[in-house]
Amino acid sequence: MIAPNFQLPGTSGTFQLSDHLGKNIILYFYPKDNTKGCSLEANDFNKSLKVINKLNCIVVGVSKDSIESHNKFKEKNKLNFDLLSDEETTVLKKYKVWGLKKFLGKEYFGIIRSTILINQKGKIVKTWSNVRVKNHVQNVINELSNLK
Repeated sequence: MIAPNFQLPGTSGTFQLSDHLGKNIILYFYPKDNTKGCSLEANDFNKSLKVINKLNCIVVGVSKDSIESHNKFKEKNKLNFDLLSDEETTVLKKYKVWGLKKFLGKEYFGIIRSTILINQKGKIVKTWSNVRVKNHVQNVINELSNLK
């Protein structure tokens, strides 16, 4: 399946997916800046950036948080990749990562932690849904290494 194109505001300006064809893209969706799991996941991707970049790949994080929140999160964790803001949930819905969640017996709509690996031609080659943060980045790198 071809990854739906989109344009969102990001920490490095406007990001449009189609502008990055020719590179592999790790597009990861996370619930909230400055929460334990999201900080851990962002830092894991950040620590692995050299390996990821060598595989002709970029990392892009997406959540519903504002650019202001993203900038603080990026600065605090010294992240070297772009964070995109989807306050209207347009892209979250396009990629089917906005859904019903349960926490402490309550149901609500939110971001289902997911990672989508897109190849150089813009095709989705792998999707991880309901991601558990531990070892996740290594699993993504393993999959990325298998791309020809």
